[in-house]
Amino acid sequence: MSLIMILQLMIVLGALWVGSRYGSLALGAISGIGLALLVFGFGMKPGSPPTDVIYIIIAAVTCAGIMQASGGMDWLIQIAEKMLRKHPDRITFLAPLCTFFLTVLVGTGHVVYTLMPIICDIALKKGIRPERPCGVASIASQVGITCSPIAAAVVAFVSISNANGFDVTIPGVLMVSIPACVCGLMAAAAASYHRGLDLDKDPKFQARIKDPAQYEYIYGSSATTLDKEIPTEAKRAVFIFLGALVVIVFFAIFQNALPTYDTMRAIKGAEPLNITPALSVTADQLVKAKIHVDGMTETFQKPLAMNLVIQIVMITAAALMIIFCKASPKKAVAGPVWQSGMVAVVAIYGIAWLADTYFSNYLSEMQVMLADIVKQYPWSIALVFFLVSVLINSQGAVVVAMLPLAYSLGIAGPVLLGVLPSVYGYFFIPNYPSDIATVNFDRSGTTVIGKYLLNHSFMMPGLICVFTSTIVAYILSMIFY
Repeated sequence: MSLIMILQLMIVLGALWVGSRYGSLALGAISGIGLALLVFGFGMKPGSPPTDVIYIIIAAVTCAGIMQASGGMDWLIQIAEKMLRKHPDRITFLAPLCTFFLTVLVGTGHVVYTLMPIICDIALKKGIRPERPCGVASIASQVGITCSPIAAAVVAFVSISNANGFDVTIPGVLMVSIPACVCGLMAAAAASYHRGLDLDKDPKFQARIKDPAQYEYIYGSSATTLDKEIPTEAKRAVFIFLGALVVIVFFAIFQNALPTYDTMRAIKGAEPLNITPALSVTADQLVKAKIHVDGMTETFQKPLAMNLVIQIVMITAAALMIIFCKASPKKAVAGPVWQSGMVAVVAIYGIAWLADTYFSNYLSEMQVMLADIVKQYPWSIALVFFLVSVLINSQGAVVVAMLPLAYSLGIAGPVLLGVLPSVYGYFFIPNYPSDIATVNFDRSGTTVIGKYLLNHSFMMPGLICVFTSTIVAYILSMIFY
């Protein structure tokens, strides 16, 4: 690795680190500084911005945001709360399952903010240390991203894998990721079940509630959605949203049902066409120019791409909710789901473009350096995914930025599917909004970010969940593929 290559890598890592310190839109915007330095300062050829993934996020987030504006999200939260309050003694296991499946349905972990105060309230009323369910529930809200049929991480994995010869579908990914991640979450919940001191034996907590003001703050209020009346239009919006998911999964399984179109491709082994003694054209260049030449290009029928299917179905569902469910577009734009989704768009746009620029320019060098390691230990790419995710607060961005490199190193598709849960590592440094919000929602003060930063309430359940999920997913992927 040359000095200039190391310097450019430091620019990439520095941009990601600074962006993560500012958070929100800064992740994508500050990546632009790194991109400018590489392109204008070092003359590197720009990579490709991840437009397909961005379009899918916009469509999915718009649909989910419209559903939230209709009140449909309140109904889902209410259903989850009813189950949790019916079995309060099992809150440590049921809470992460609720946050996990909410994320699976909606495609973003930012839908759980309403549920988190309820989880804390139920734990307090039952005398359970809130850190136990809250810590693992926050982890679960992000783990669900690799299990959602409309999440950018899943769709990007499928599209990039298909382009690299691994013919996997969205249901094929979910068949591995969902059971693996549920196993990981249950392992984390089991480890959290007796975590820390019980509230009646915790001297710090007991000292706090001796203060009448603190006692009133902790026990005086009750967070609930059960008193909220859910209109018929909100329930209708949920059914439209769920119907859209069913349609997407149906087309992913039965792609023969999709419309097909004539598509041109290069014939393998075709010799370049000599236009003049000094000018020749390759088959790939002819395909890009959409020029057919016998013996060099051929036309075949190709079904509508799944990334376009998701966009069409999600946008259509959003329109139906606006027309038939009284969902306000202005309210959707002001809602947390749409806003957090747009932040994710900017983050993935900047981060993935920056990473692709660096790795595409040093692809051959990377192959030489890492080929022996990944050939002998192909699973080790999971460590790379995890470490990159610690810097990048987006699983979709990790997939878009790192998966093409992994394929270029010769790692088999089933291996990469097996290590997919390892793209979640941003709990390691507790600066993600869902973790910060969970700390604030816990009125008992047991869910904490420690004095030394890394000794926080999310570290143990996060490590156990990702480690277990990756092992189970790897085994399942080897069995199925």
